[in-house]
Amino acid sequence: MKNICLNFEKALGVVSKEQILAQEATVNACMDTLHQGNGAGNDFLGWLHLPSSITDAELAEIENTANVLRSKCEVVVAIGIGGSYLGTRAVVEAMNNSFDWLYANDRKNPILLYAGHNIGEDYLYELSEVLKGKQFGIINISKSGTTTEPAIAFRILKKQLEDAVGKEEAKHRIVAITDARKGALRTLADQEGYKTFVIPDNVGGRFSVLTPVGLLPIAVAGVNIRELVAGAVAMEKATDQSVPFAENISAQYAAVRNELYKSGKKVEILCNFHPKLHYIGEWWKQLYGESEGKDGKGIFPAAVDLTTDLHSMGQWIQEGERTIFETVISVEKANHSVVVPTDEANLDGLNFLAGKHVDEVNKMAELGTQLAHVDGGVPNIKVTMPEVSPYYIGQLFYFFEKACAISGYLLGVNPFNQPGVESYKKNMFALLGKPGYEDRKAELEAKLN
Repeated sequence: MKNICLNFEKALGVVSKEQILAQEATVNACMDTLHQGNGAGNDFLGWLHLPSSITDAELAEIENTANVLRSKCEVVVAIGIGGSYLGTRAVVEAMNNSFDWLYANDRKNPILLYAGHNIGEDYLYELSEVLKGKQFGIINISKSGTTTEPAIAFRILKKQLEDAVGKEEAKHRIVAITDARKGALRTLADQEGYKTFVIPDNVGGRFSVLTPVGLLPIAVAGVNIRELVAGAVAMEKATDQSVPFAENISAQYAAVRNELYKSGKKVEILCNFHPKLHYIGEWWKQLYGESEGKDGKGIFPAAVDLTTDLHSMGQWIQEGERTIFETVISVEKANHSVVVPTDEANLDGLNFLAGKHVDEVNKMAELGTQLAHVDGGVPNIKVTMPEVSPYYIGQLFYFFEKACAISGYLLGVNPFNQPGVESYKKNMFALLGKPGYEDRKAELEAKLN
């Protein structure tokens, strides 16, 4: 099978190929640091060889647990936030029918819903209402069990499930993915007898989609997780330390985007021309934003869905401040066939497209956009996927993860921590009156007055 590939020729108007090639030694040093495990954040490198280390027994256990939930539930709610949510949704949204929820009468898979990724009272009310009278289950994903957003959602939905089917049956419909030994969710799971999976200590949330965090809900949704893992294994090999810089697409991507950053390109826009890839962009934003945005450094990650957003953000991308570059995910082949019909009246003037596949029109829109943006001073990097499938999504995930780690080291930051996300939490706890935050509460209220 083919691999995804990288082309940065359209980025060479701002930086030269010589500049990029000159980074080989530095990139290789960062690669060495990563693989030897002697760099910052080296206690979170479990993702590095994760794909190739997943055993058949582990996959079978995940599939068996998914099948139990699938047999009992019309709906499964995956509770999680950040890395405990975005990777799952990216895969499921990419692989499921775009109108999946409308197939009510002949469903093969439970509907996968999400909670714990916001603090929306109306959202939780509406979710609770739609679950009434439905057979549902819960996958609760939290290392600690105390993260505010998922903990609130779980408290509400656990009570609703127990009230509906009884505590004994509920425990067979709740799966906890949490720490191996400690934390509130681990304690509760052991007390109640929930089926559990472990979030590895050495895998951070944004790198966790190939752990049970992502694999279990993805399997519940009916996606082939073995193909997903197989794709990641292929990319793990293709971007290994032993692969020369000239052939290593993760190393090249890290080098190009860092050279662009040094030239003043402070914003990277991840673009796709396939509607199913929207949440890939959302997952990618967390991956790069949390990994690189620290110490006063980092490329700002943004994402657009094209051609949709050409009718909203296209003007700014074309002629706004020239501090941006684009990385485009291009899909070679559509999975289905739709041809533009002939219309006798031709009032819309589109008969020149008659007989063409819709994807051909989309491809020309993609090419035309690339040429326009490059001419407008926007460097363009292209990542090509042969098709949207679990195998190639697995490749895409690992490609971006590996490049992100190298890129963070090139930037001179720890790509595996996120100290800044604690600031809002401390303020929120203080304002809500959490015990132990009294002094901070007084300080904050003084600022508000």
